[in-house]
Amino acid sequence: MRRIFIWAGGVVGLVVVLLLLAVLALGQWTGSDGFRTRVEREASAALGVPVTLARVSVNVFPLPAVALEGLNVKANPAITLARVEARPVWSALLRGRLTIATLIVREAVLPQATIVLLGARVQDPANEASGPGARDEATDLSWLPRRVVLDDVTWIGAQGRSSTVQAELALDEDGWPADATVAVTRGALAGLKAVLQRGADHQTAWTLKVDVGGGTVQGPLKVTLPEASAKLRELVFDATLETRGVEVSALTAPSRTLTGRLEASTTLSARINPRAGTASVTEALRSQTRFTVNNAVVEGVDLAKAVATVGLSRGGSTALDTLAGQVRTRGQLIELTNLVASSGVLAATGEVTVAPSKVLSGRVRVDVTRGAGGEVLGVPLVVGGTLDDPSVSLSRSALLGAAIGTALMPGVGTGAGANLGDRIGEGIKGLFGK
Repeated sequence: MRRIFIWAGGVVGLVVVLLLLAVLALGQWTGSDGFRTRVEREASAALGVPVTLARVSVNVFPLPAVALEGLNVKANPAITLARVEARPVWSALLRGRLTIATLIVREAVLPQATIVLLGARVQDPANEASGPGARDEATDLSWLPRRVVLDDVTWIGAQGRSSTVQAELALDEDGWPADATVAVTRGALAGLKAVLQRGADHQTAWTLKVDVGGGTVQGPLKVTLPEASAKLRELVFDATLETRGVEVSALTAPSRTLTGRLEASTTLSARINPRAGTASVTEALRSQTRFTVNNAVVEGVDLAKAVATVGLSRGGSTALDTLAGQVRTRGQLIELTNLVASSGVLAATGEVTVAPSKVLSGRVRVDVTRGAGGEVLGVPLVVGGTLDDPSVSLSRSALLGAAIGTALMPGVGTGAGANLGDRIGEGIKGLFGK
């Protein structure tokens, strides 16, 4: 019996030694210039842009892993990753299946524009299978890593705003997130901390809580999966979020066009094609928000001076007791409607649209109460400029009316003439359909 144990121990030891030698040989092979060049060549062909690698390695300790170091995707702008480490499930690998247990990304820079472009290139409709079975694969997320760690990863948005995060995501067996934590350490939204937690019944529903700008944003999120018999295999996303006491400028930094404490109720919805790219998912998102900003200050525009100078004043700021309204978004387009602002003798109403390029367009009517008699001076203003550098001015028709009103009745006639000219101008535009 003792001899059997000795033989068994010897066999086990031999197997361990052979495995170690195999791992060492694999490490030598993957670390060679020939293997690295092959990986670069195949990655470049797949993405359609040059890809370079500093090193490929296979590590045994502390945990078995394959790592890519110095990864550079030479698009414009470039994607850079100091290290990408994948730790496979070895039991699955021995059965011939590649399943990633943990994916770690360190010191990466990921521009959204490049990610969207490369995603569109990789998706080849000619290679997509058809039929119900193929469509079901689009919602099969079981191939994703069970755990993802982002260490000092910087995301650069479409408008150039960057945020650097520390994040960790754990996935359930079905591939949907079980929980996630995100902390923004630098750049836009710095200081933000978010926690996502899946429901206990393992449905595709979660609760989200975000601490940002001294307040919170929280609420439920849900994804409704398509019925098995549905022709359109779309995912339906819905969320209801409540914002309480968030400093507005913390959401728009480094821009400080508007400051104040935000209270809001938001609903979000989207119908998402799982096979679509990132850009189409972004464009599919819709939101409706009712908001109030307490103790608001609008920088870059002094509405009282704008009224007094019939839109000729530039710069300054406007302090408001309350700013309220509704926000509707469609993709990257933002529309502000039913705007109501008040502060002492000043009151304003209007509508403003923010284009994806941050260009502002809209109209605001500002009324200022003057003198002991409570005389109200009102002027219609056109909103222009950009989100970072807003401006207000009279329309051409309102400017003409203001000039005529000033000539006939200096002071009072200025605002009245501007209003009349603006209405005449709008009537002419409607008459000729322009």
